[in-house]
Amino acid sequence: MDIAMKPISVKKESQYVFNHCAKYLARDNSDIRHNFGQFTDNDPAARICESWRFPIIDSYSDGIDFETSYAFNTVTFIYPDFDRSVENVAVIGSFANLYEPMSLTRVENSCYFALSLLIPKGQVHTYQFLVDGVLKLDPINPQTVTLDNGKTWSRFFTEFCTVPLSFERWEMVLLDRLTDHILPFHTESGENFLDRYYENLDRAAKNAQFAHAYRLDQSVGVVNFIDKLLARSERHFLDDYHTCLDLTNSILRGRSVAEIAAMPKAMFVDIYAEMASGSVNGWDYTRYSNPRFFLQLLRRHTFTGAFAHPKYGGNSAASAWAFLEERYKSKVTGETLFDWGRVIEKPLGFAPNYHG
Repeated sequence: MDIAMKPISVKKESQYVFNHCAKYLARDNSDIRHNFGQFTDNDPAARICESWRFPIIDSYSDGIDFETSYAFNTVTFIYPDFDRSVENVAVIGSFANLYEPMSLTRVENSCYFALSLLIPKGQVHTYQFLVDGVLKLDPINPQTVTLDNGKTWSRFFTEFCTVPLSFERWEMVLLDRLTDHILPFHTESGENFLDRYYENLDRAAKNAQFAHAYRLDQSVGVVNFIDKLLARSERHFLDDYHTCLDLTNSILRGRSVAEIAAMPKAMFVDIYAEMASGSVNGWDYTRYSNPRFFLQLLRRHTFTGAFAHPKYGGNSAASAWAFLEERYKSKVTGETLFDWGRVIEKPLGFAPNYHG
């Protein structure tokens, strides 16, 4: 049976669930709610610290076949029954046959119901809980999506997902051009390295070790990283991006008749410098008062995406780490000073006991 259509359940110890619940479910989210307006006061998710962490997307390894295991995440659904009034909880979603209900079990004598499933990496799914026969959105997870039929579902995505979740196509093209000026690879030597690195991967490496490598619109997948970051942990900055990208798009189109993808690099050098100074010709300051803040935000996200673990959507095929590995070597021995492969899980790296 196809594992993608009939997920395999994975046994997790009670302590695993409790560890996550103690970290996040037992603390409130008032700091984010009040500072960024992410939640309303009557939103159940406002009671949860870092509610974006649910369902729990974790690594998986059977300890035997690293390459096969690496293709899956363990996804743990948590339903909180704080007032102890629920008898049965199940989850239905696009990850199972025709939204077949899969039962959660109460964790010991706690208020939590839980179920862990193996779900392939690189996917996005919708789901709902069936609570005593009534369909409900996940009360913790703030991610939702409205389908074509007008129905709203909870949503999650697994590692290495490349499906756009936060941006429209034109926004991703514009982001590609803006981040292009920030990334450290867009020099002659940097481009030469990336070309050599990607092209020298043999078929076996591309199919196994780097099965999730992709070039997307730019060399290391930074735009995809930002797209996923704003879908989860930093979704409170999504409005900043939508507003500033719209303003930037209008300004650039007012300066050139070319499409964004075809505009000369000098135009982006100019607007980058204007943002850095805080004074952008044509910027609507009534919509967004500080373009320099947005540039700082974009720079932080760009560099983080370039050098973070590839599972977060950037650093495609660990190319940025390989770039540092080649660039920083001992003047005495000639050996690399950035031997990242020794501490990263198989098959991406060589660490025998670390599983991502």
